[in-house]
Amino acid sequence: MAQLKILHYGHPLLREKAFDLRGVGRRERELISAMAETMYAANGIGLAATQVGVLERLFIVDVDQQPDDPATRRLRVFINPEIVWESEEDGPFEEGCLSIPGIHGEIYRPTRIRIFARDENFEPFEMEADELLARVIQHENDHLNGILFVDRLALLKRSEIAGDLNRLKRATLEELAQLQGKEYPIALGM
Repeated sequence: MAQLKILHYGHPLLREKAFDLRGVGRRERELISAMAETMYAANGIGLAATQVGVLERLFIVDVDQQPDDPATRRLRVFINPEIVWESEEDGPFEEGCLSIPGIHGEIYRPTRIRIFARDENFEPFEMEADELLARVIQHENDHLNGILFVDRLALLKRSEIAGDLNRLKRATLEELAQLQGKEYPIALGM
């Protein structure tokens, strides 16, 4: 399975809301597999379908992996996720994103959550998460709603990185302009 292209800041699809999946078949399994390969190759710990140009409510997470040891991988698949509870307590954490390379910032998020979703077999499950897992789930779930972590940064930090964000956006828009008129290869031709 080929790796997918991760969309970067400024790509309009990153601001779109994703649609619910109605089931899991061969196409969805191939997408999950390709997303996993892409995430691991990029040394990521989470990836949403919207980040690879697929507007479907699906993300993957693996916070347990050691980058140099595939045996430590524990991929979790979340389809049609819904955060049904979050703690009142928020905590800070330095976040980054595969779609916004080179930019990091401190984000406050609930420290514990409960999520309802479907797994890779479209079986429903509910789980509680805390610490890094809770944070990554919230980050990836935001992607499905067209929200990026930089949207949650403090105003002062956003103003500090505005130039970097503008450069990323300009590069993305230039790339899209060059592709105009050509077939744009988004995630498995979807």
